[in-house]
Amino acid sequence: METLILKGNQLDKAAQFIRQGELVAFPTETVYGLGADATNEAAVKKVYAAKGRPSDNPLIVTVSDIAMVEKYTQPFSDEAKALMKKFWPGSLTMIFKLKPNALSKTVTGGLDTAAFRFPNNQMTLDLISKAGVPIVGPSANTSGKPSPTTAKHVYHDLNGKIAAIVDDGPTTVGVESTILDMSVATPSILRPGAVTKEDIEAVIHRPVIDELHHVGAKQTPKAPGMKYKHYAPNAQVYIVDPDDDWHDVVAWIKQHPQPIGIMAFDDVIKSINWPDDVDVISLGKDAQTAAHDLFAELRDFDNHPAYKIIFTQGIDPKGIGEAYMNRLNKSAGQMHFKQL
Repeated sequence: METLILKGNQLDKAAQFIRQGELVAFPTETVYGLGADATNEAAVKKVYAAKGRPSDNPLIVTVSDIAMVEKYTQPFSDEAKALMKKFWPGSLTMIFKLKPNALSKTVTGGLDTAAFRFPNNQMTLDLISKAGVPIVGPSANTSGKPSPTTAKHVYHDLNGKIAAIVDDGPTTVGVESTILDMSVATPSILRPGAVTKEDIEAVIHRPVIDELHHVGAKQTPKAPGMKYKHYAPNAQVYIVDPDDDWHDVVAWIKQHPQPIGIMAFDDVIKSINWPDDVDVISLGKDAQTAAHDLFAELRDFDNHPAYKIIFTQGIDPKGIGEAYMNRLNKSAGQMHFKQL
């Protein structure tokens, strides 16, 4: 299959592919998603095959308006309505209980709930409207690899496996949406993102649970990213924690001469005299830029197979820093510099 790169004036072609049961990658403000008709079980199965994704890892359903969500779900609570008013379209995904047999178990991972996303990207909203159906929207990458933040990243992983990629340039947020479970008595964040715990609590005026980011090996996750290793480049990532001394990292590198990747904030980079065989990449000046750049920089190292180790700066998990650390911990497999 030839994977086409489509622009905004070619959305009719992209929508036609969706209606025909083909796969089309699409842009959002967070990362690029891999779209298929969420009401077409055969098309949805193609998503799992193209990504190499485990079948018990549920898919997010991406919509172009709230009415499209109402068609499939139980009635919304007042809290859900308030969150929609504040954050939709935007980087908040919400899990709702479904009407009986509303969506295929292939979409839901066998659960009676599904996650819905109303992205803040007009090109994709127009694509969904033209297709006339909601689309599943996992990240458009090989399962387990860093999520794609450009059409080029998608093409690298999925060329020949999908019909088309709708190119809208680099994404603006850089990490996937916050996933909030609204199907339980106390709303629970299952994946942190740009919409923070504090943002949500300010709208619903009560605490939310923010400790349910993982499930066991025999459990079915209610949201993507809770069970399997994600976001990992070919090299092993090690997290340099905030209380670690980067001079100790340099000392370790000098004792183990080999090509090493470094991802750190500008102030750290400027403070160190780095060895010659180290490739240093900036994560910018704060958590916002680090979250935006993380996946793209991890992918850059995959273009240089000589690098087997990447030391990456850890930060306090506050605000969007929680999303950054969630993704970094998964990309590192929870491995830290102090474990070396």
